[in-house]
Amino acid sequence: MKKAHFVLQKKGGVGKSVTANWLAQYLLSQGELLEVIDTDPSNATLSGFKALKAQHIQLMEGTVLKEAKFDLLMNRVLQEDSSFLIDCGASSFIPLNNYMIENGVVDMIKESGKEVYAHIVIAGESHLMDTLSGFAEMVEQMPEQVKLIVWLNEFFGKIEADGKPFEEMNIYLENEHRIHAVVGVPKYSEMFSADIEKMLKSKLTFDEVRQSPEFFIMNKSRVFRVQQEIYRQLGTVL
Repeated sequence: MKKAHFVLQKKGGVGKSVTANWLAQYLLSQGELLEVIDTDPSNATLSGFKALKAQHIQLMEGTVLKEAKFDLLMNRVLQEDSSFLIDCGASSFIPLNNYMIENGVVDMIKESGKEVYAHIVIAGESHLMDTLSGFAEMVEQMPEQVKLIVWLNEFFGKIEADGKPFEEMNIYLENEHRIHAVVGVPKYSEMFSADIEKMLKSKLTFDEVRQSPEFFIMNKSRVFRVQQEIYRQLGTVL
């Protein structure tokens, strides 16, 4: 079954585009016929990775969502015989949610024969409260048939509140029935982080790193281990 993946979070700078990037790479590695769409109006990070062939679609003019442009995008999602991954910018979080709710977008996608996934990033330390708030809004606003996948990004620090990890927080326990899966992105050691940062700054995919002379054997090994762990988790939920 084809799928429509929306990567959303109202808080910017928490690893949303990296999530969309790695998710797209995984889906493509599985032979998925996938259209990758970058709608971030200020940081079109995803479309910078040429191997993903992501299309940048400007849905916002200032703070205003141009509904005609989103209509065109949704027409593609509903009619084209392929899966879609849509990386939504933080600035479009609220207007995009409103558009989807007002227009019954999820029901329409389901009726077209596609599953709908919402991928929500929760980040640690100073980003925790804002990203938990974004998660709570998604749970409240998204219809029951949307499969919610939470990405726990510990790059900025542990995801804990009052000494409790996410799976022990009230916000998780109260909404556990809505969560399809949790994907963990741990805080990597300095060497691993440096290799991942280099890969991202160079706009390279995991496969491109394997072929790149700019990465030595040990660099490639560390990047490959990160890829293996992310793909292992995604393989159990998608």
